[in-house]
Order: sequence, then structure tokens, then C-alpha cells
Amino acid sequence: MQGTFAINLARIAIIVAILALWEVLSRTGIINPRLLPSASDTFVTLGDLLQRAAVQKDLMVTAAEVLAAFAMAVPFGAVIGFLVAENRYFADVAKPLLFFAFSIPKSIFLPMFILVFGVGFAQKVGFGFFSTIFIVIMSTTTAVESVKVEHLTVARSYGATPWQTAFRVYLPSMLPVLLEALRISMIFNLTGVILAEMYASRDGIGHQIATWGENFQMKQLLAGVVMVAAIAMTFNELVRWVEARCSHWRT
Repeated sequence: MQGTFAINLARIAIIVAILALWEVLSRTGIINPRLLPSASDTFVTLGDLLQRAAVQKDLMVTAAEVLAAFAMAVPFGAVIGFLVAENRYFADVAKPLLFFAFSIPKSIFLPMFILVFGVGFAQKVGFGFFSTIFIVIMSTTTAVESVKVEHLTVARSYGATPWQTAFRVYLPSMLPVLLEALRISMIFNLTGVILAEMYASRDGIGHQIATWGENFQMKQLLAGVVMVAAIAMTFNELVRWVEARCSHWRT
């Protein structure tokens, strides 16, 4: 208990130190305040932005796009990953191709999504899906391969059906790995959607951030970055909390 408290205290101290350094660098003029507004001014601007109806609408648009892409990529990628892991021939054929596709920067395909889907909801959701699915497939494959063969042998020897094996053996064994994969997948998903919004979009928080940057509105730009970072970290910590509750299933 004391160890956890000390760790959390150290994390808070690091964050406070970074914010203090940020404030000092700006206030003293070591870094031009026009290029790096102070932390206090940035957070005041953040509070102001969150009260604006336009920003709230953009946040809702981005949230809808992220959730739509995530809701499609995770089950679809999980099914493919499961099939790859369970079929040796399919794995030998598909795994090198998956690693090859995963290694390619996804941003180079963004113009193709704009040409196919136009500028709108489908283009951003499609690119978010494309940015996420490969990591889901690879993570699911790893999760399936982490299931102990002895557990499967015992379940099948007792006459477990495929559905019972899936929910009583595979799922408990895979869940901790899958939760870790969900955290990483959401990072790829959020990055893909915001990148699509910044590149070509009429709405969304990524579009707002790009507009602020183009107009040299540094306070708004930094506030937008802090906003997106806070959202990503909140989701990350939520999944980590669930993952910690499921850690006893690693048996």
C-alpha cells in the first residue's frame, strides 16, 4: 500500500515539475511566450474552449468517429486474429503479410481514403478502422497463442463444446492480454481519426487543432493538445484499472 502511494506521489511530482518548468520557461522569456504560452494561460484557455458550443460539438463528432471505428475494428480484427492463430497453414501464409502491412506508415494511405470516401464521416471512420485493425489482429493472435495447451486438453477431454471452450478457457486466459491490446489499439485509433480530421475535414477536434495551428493561435493549439492527451490518458487508465482487476486470471 505504501509502495503504491509512493509511486503515485512520484508521478504527481513529475507532472508538477514539468508544469512548473513550462511556466518558468514561458514567463521568464527563455522561450518566446508567443511560441510557448505559459501553462497557466493554456489551462485558462482550455477552460474557455470547453465552454464553447462549437468545441463541444467537435468533441462529440470526434468521439462518435473514434467509437465507430473502434467498434468495427476490434471484433473484426479479433475474429481474423483468432483464425490466424488457430490455423497453422493460415498463420504461415498470413503472418508475414500482417507484419509487412503493420510496418507501413498508415498515413500514406490517407489520400486514398479521401478519394474513395470523400471528406466526411466515412473517410475518418474508415481510416481509424484501417489504423487500428492490424494491431488488433496481431494482439489477438498473440493472446490466443498464450492460452496453455493443458487447459484446452483438459476442457476437450471433459467434452467441452467449442462455445464452452471459447468462454471458459480462451476468454479468461486471453482477457489480460486483450485488455492490454485494447489500450494500444485505442491509441492507434484515436491517432488515425485525429490525423484524418487534421488532413481533410470540416469538423472534429483534429480539424480545430489544425485550424488553430495554421492561424498561429498557440494558446488554443496547446489547449487542444492537452485536451486530447487528457482524453487518451483517461481511457488508458480506465482500461488499466480493469486490467488490474482481471490480472488474477493469468493462471
